Amino acid sequence: MKKLNFFVILLAFASLVSCTGNGKQTTGNEEFPMFWTWLNYRPGMNFDSVCVVMKDAGLDGVILNAPSPDDYRIAIPVAHKHGLHVYAWLWTMNLEHDREAIIRDHPDWFSVNRKGESLVDTKAYVDYYKFMCPALPEVRAHIKEKIRAYCEVEGLNGIAIDYHRFVDVILPTTLWPRYGIVQDKEYPEWDYGYHPAMIKLFQEKHGYDPREQEDPSTDELWLQFRCDQITEVANEIAEVVHSYGKVMAASPFPTPEMSKKMVRQDWGKWNLDIVFPMVYHNFYTGDVSFISDCTIDNVKQKNPNTTLFCGMTGTDGPQMFECMDAALNNGAEGIAIFTIGSLRSPETRAQFRAYTDSVRALRAQSKVNQAATGITTVNTNPFEKPVIMEALQMRVSAYAAIPKVTKNPALKNTTWDVIEQVAATGLQANTKEEYISRLQMAPRRAPELKPIAEALASQPFEPVQLGEYKLVDEYGATKCYEVKEEHSGIVFDAKFYFYGGIISGWSIEPKADSYENYRKHKI
Repeated sequence: MKKLNFFVILLAFASLVSCTGNGKQTTGNEEFPMFWTWLNYRPGMNFDSVCVVMKDAGLDGVILNAPSPDDYRIAIPVAHKHGLHVYAWLWTMNLEHDREAIIRDHPDWFSVNRKGESLVDTKAYVDYYKFMCPALPEVRAHIKEKIRAYCEVEGLNGIAIDYHRFVDVILPTTLWPRYGIVQDKEYPEWDYGYHPAMIKLFQEKHGYDPREQEDPSTDELWLQFRCDQITEVANEIAEVVHSYGKVMAASPFPTPEMSKKMVRQDWGKWNLDIVFPMVYHNFYTGDVSFISDCTIDNVKQKNPNTTLFCGMTGTDGPQMFECMDAALNNGAEGIAIFTIGSLRSPETRAQFRAYTDSVRALRAQSKVNQAATGITTVNTNPFEKPVIMEALQMRVSAYAAIPKVTKNPALKNTTWDVIEQVAATGLQANTKEEYISRLQMAPRRAPELKPIAEALASQPFEPVQLGEYKLVDEYGATKCYEVKEEHSGIVFDAKFYFYGGIISGWSIEPKADSYENYRKHKI
């Protein structure tokens, strides 16, 4: 996608909803601030100074996570003094501040995976993943009681629910190396929703046990049933929130279709006033076009009564504005960043303020109901994504260069396994600059690895000439290709992942025998 100057794009941008004179988005009688941040509030922090930073950067809303309703009672007057709207950022299906007490008192509340393991005593990725079963009436009652307690806080503008889903059956691809896993399809240990209460409800409705299927991951009825349980709880929460006259919001996964497949979260059916889908492109493809693709789909897949925003990771540099352009010019009504702390430099914060002021001014004047780009179809061809192709070629070049460090005299006593281990950190990068930076940072906790990291970072990249990509396999959301690098002769496995019909991840690795032959006989 052609990179455009953000001020030029803004001049082309047109509003999708009615506007007030101050540029805030409206639905009915409710005004929605346009620029938000997620933020953790803790007692004793200098929240007033943080609010000054947020306001100076051009933000007008904060999705705030605080330990208790009383903490919001302290924080809200401070935020309102600076003209900031406040939504309570609340975890629902995954336990939050009351985790240990619920584990102790209600061990039967927790979600169960396809292997029959309960989260009460099983770890899924991280210790704090303690998701409850949405089919249990007592779980629903507990969640709604929690929501009521926060809705009773005077001055709170809305509730924004998070972790309203199951455990990730599929993690974003960039997180796979962190846990030493590959999730090219659904595996039983990550596939949750098999609590006896859930199975019983499904059997009563559909007449069979989904566990009896040869592959439950292909059972669309079972998938949709679990999504619908999550939807039912979301809409029960919405009833509570609306009964207090507050805004109902959520922070779900990137698109409804992706969310269904990855976390059983069909948020296009939720009764939301506003949604902040977490379109974190650096977790998926590393390509800003991921934000464009998700936003295009979200315009079509969201509840028509829901105002669409776009959640994105904050970046201290020019890419921040590329990301916001990608969202705003494809149908998002505003932006939420994770978090204000990411805008570290005064220059970036000043540019962010100029951006927000310009958007508000243009929104207040616009009368045309049309997004700037006019693009309504997602491009699902990875070979037409220049950023992905450049990143892929960079990794191929790095793979070809890595074995050459074995000739470095400083590493004569270093085994190949250790060199590969250190190189793996750099190979998660998408640019040469990022690759070198990751290697330079890698030995911080293991100084003995510093000479290896330095050798890898200083090793020149190899020239790349890739042959034809050949499709060799296709299953689920995964397409597998083989491609040969002509200079080195190394054959690579390239995989592309299409969760929700969007390019949602990719990987490329040398075939083991081919790489071994190159390392031993051609270096």
